Amino acid sequence: MQFSKPLTAFSTSDRLSLKDRLQIEYLVNANILAETEKVLSQDIINGLIQTPKSLPPRYFYDDRGSQLFEQICQLPEYYPTRTEASILQECSEEIARLTGPCEIVELGSGSSTKTRILLDAYDTLGLPLRYLPIDISGGILESSAKDLLVDYPNLYIHGLVSTYELALSALKPAALPTRMISFLGSSLGNLSPQECDIFFSQIRGALQPGEYFILGIDLHKSKQILEPAYNDSQGVTAAFNLNMLQHLNRKFEGNFNLRKFEHLAFYNEKLHQIEMHLKSQEQQTVNLRGLDLTVTLEAGETILTEISRKFEIETMQQYLKKQSLITMKTWTDSEQKFGLILSKFSPEI
Repeated sequence: MQFSKPLTAFSTSDRLSLKDRLQIEYLVNANILAETEKVLSQDIINGLIQTPKSLPPRYFYDDRGSQLFEQICQLPEYYPTRTEASILQECSEEIARLTGPCEIVELGSGSSTKTRILLDAYDTLGLPLRYLPIDISGGILESSAKDLLVDYPNLYIHGLVSTYELALSALKPAALPTRMISFLGSSLGNLSPQECDIFFSQIRGALQPGEYFILGIDLHKSKQILEPAYNDSQGVTAAFNLNMLQHLNRKFEGNFNLRKFEHLAFYNEKLHQIEMHLKSQEQQTVNLRGLDLTVTLEAGETILTEISRKFEIETMQQYLKKQSLITMKTWTDSEQKFGLILSKFSPEI
């Protein structure tokens, strides 16, 4: 079921000039959301009854968790956000020249901060601006669209409130000569290898031959650089990790005692991934009444809450080639902390 939401966030005078430049389409409905919640609830149960234990990282992001993550992105130890932004500042005009007139589809658009860098580049070259943000939060998507339309008078936005899978399968042919799907922020690192394979099959299904994909990846480096980024001196990342338990308490009538857990983050050098855990400081029993679940944890036992895989540019290029995504250009910062890869979908190769 699909339906468009009328523009309500603007004044009456603004609507007349902006309404034709914005469409927000909801691909999720109550039934889909209910089914998704059912699956995710089962994921919680499965994760907590197994050994080692785990929790789905999506439960980081209640209102408090989202605020804490915004703070994390500003921390001096947390380099990925500002490093990727600086690379984009350097290469965005080159990206625009390589693609030409191109609509930008962004997965997990959020506040669209980095996309502004790309929009500036296309605008500077006098190219048409068309943007398709995809986010599960309709509120964030609409508020960021409002700001963008004010700042870019020539911009057209077709927002999709949806999961990635639904949105990618629902994309219509590009309104401009070509399209670029954008997946920035090193979010690929949160997917397991098996999840990556599924994700890229969805990307291939959404692209026509000759269309583009731009990917941001955090690069493998020493744990002396990586571990402080997830163990900041101000304790913001620890608060972010522990807040997941508070979210579960509220959503599923739980009784996690946050004082009985500690934040644990380390770099698994063998697997090239940061692992974030919540470590039980004593033997304890936790109830989640909303899930009819009782969990016993031993002292020192951990719950895995997130992985953040780190990559090498050359290895990722080889992987993308197997997905029929042929690298056009790569960019990194001077310290080789972060990388951007622009590829073209070429299924005949």
